[in-house]
Amino acid sequence: MKTRYALTLVALLPILAACKADDGTANVTAPADTTPAAETAPADATDAGTTPAEGSEQAAGAEQAAGSEAAPAVAATPMRLTGPEPVAGTDYVVIENGQPFQPVTGKVEVVEIFGYVCPACAAFQPLVGPWKAGLPGDVNFVYVPAMFGGTWDDYGRAFYAAQTLGVQEKTHEALYAAIHAEQTLKGERGRDSVDDIAGFYAKHGVDAKQFTATMSSFAVNAKTNAAKQFAQRSQISGTPSIIIDGKYLVKGKSFQDYLRIADHLIARERAAKAGN
Repeated sequence: MKTRYALTLVALLPILAACKADDGTANVTAPADTTPAAETAPADATDAGTTPAEGSEQAAGAEQAAGSEAAPAVAATPMRLTGPEPVAGTDYVVIENGQPFQPVTGKVEVVEIFGYVCPACAAFQPLVGPWKAGLPGDVNFVYVPAMFGGTWDDYGRAFYAAQTLGVQEKTHEALYAAIHAEQTLKGERGRDSVDDIAGFYAKHGVDAKQFTATMSSFAVNAKTNAAKQFAQRSQISGTPSIIIDGKYLVKGKSFQDYLRIADHLIARERAAKAGN
């Protein structure tokens, strides 16, 4: 199934010029090609059309307690870098007063702000998934759903409900496939109901009523509010967006270029933490 899903997404690449929220307020852009030779760059931050509502910050005490990496481990596991050193303003944007989403002592945070309904995010996932799995142990990768209103918010709440119920990791790619490859869910083609979304998770062993209740819980609302605020202060112009340690918003000419630039910025932050 994963092979069929990946091939279907490759076929979609020529039309991946932009994802937009249901209400049309979000300019959600991404590179239209995943090859290094692609020439279509993502929109600059000044083109952003969304100002997500501010919300409460998410507590990260458990994450912080979970683990700091010893400084020697950074030097012992250097990252393999390719291409030139990224240039500020061209390859990345420095986020003024930026902060990590869920800071963990001694770890470099990498965030992908994504939307399940966004075709560009679905096309990016077959690349970012293996890349995420190969990151060093002192790098903390975090998915943050984009909350741009309408069905984006429903799927953002579904992400955090799945996380709460312990099924997010095993359903992440399957949900992309259900929307974009299998089309058993509508995504942006027409708004799915909460029951439709819960029905998908029920196929993966979750009680549908429990899932629906979790989507509207106080804990999930707090997490979605934190996601909105993080996207706002990170000055994203579209999805997918990669943010390194809350400091750098990655730009690039292609999805591979995103990841190449991210590697350099991660290595920079690891070296900085090792020197502290």
